[in-house]
Amino acid sequence: MRTNSATVVRYRDRVWRSPEADEVAAEEPLEIRVEGNSVAVVMRTPGDDRELAAGFALTEGIVRRRSDIFEITACLTNDPSRGNAVDITLTNPASFDAAKLSRHVFSSSSCGICGKATIAAAMQQFPAIGDAPQIAAPVLLDLPEKLRAAQETFARTGGLHACALFDPQGNLLLLREDVGRHNALDKLIGHELFEDRLPLGNRILLLSGRVSFEMVQKALAAGIAIIAAISAPTSLAVDFAQANNQTLIGFLRGETLNVYAGAGRLLG
Repeated sequence: MRTNSATVVRYRDRVWRSPEADEVAAEEPLEIRVEGNSVAVVMRTPGDDRELAAGFALTEGIVRRRSDIFEITACLTNDPSRGNAVDITLTNPASFDAAKLSRHVFSSSSCGICGKATIAAAMQQFPAIGDAPQIAAPVLLDLPEKLRAAQETFARTGGLHACALFDPQGNLLLLREDVGRHNALDKLIGHELFEDRLPLGNRILLLSGRVSFEMVQKALAAGIAIIAAISAPTSLAVDFAQANNQTLIGFLRGETLNVYAGAGRLLG
């Protein structure tokens, strides 16, 4: 992921240090357009932008499978003042209803669902999870350390969220980072959409932060049954996971974890 440089003055041991260069996480706007219609401007970390747009399209219900996308083209520049955009062309343009999406154009890096006109618009109709593999709890306990070890950009900047996919044995398969937690998840889902691997019912999703309703909804759109997070879930995330037969795990730290939904998939 791209980083920028900033001059920082550090205060250490009650002494001001000399100014020096430091890496900071890059954050720039990206406009996502579908059939020429602007559907969102997300504040993201540049990189994997086509994946981000594809994942966004899937989790917003604009597309349901790889074949629904005819083409994704990126108009990108290193000059933030000129703007960046990704254009999605659909295989069946008549299937897209811009008015139905009903989303405000701006979405901050910390809150993807804030731009929704109503909560009802956010409740996309994705099928509930069916059968999914059972996972041994000790496998889950090892995942946070594997995530941290793979977060290369976070190690340099301390400023990025991450999400990762693991197989039932705890092997890391894919990781994405971004200043926005929902952007990181859209990038990850978009990658799997391009690879035509959806649904992801046999994968474990690990999130580096808290679990909001939107994160659980995005996971459901990708068919992800098991969601684990290092921090806490929100009440609506718990309700949504329970209603859709997802396993939701929070406070996955050290030798402990809390299960908020779908405990039957976890083995001792």
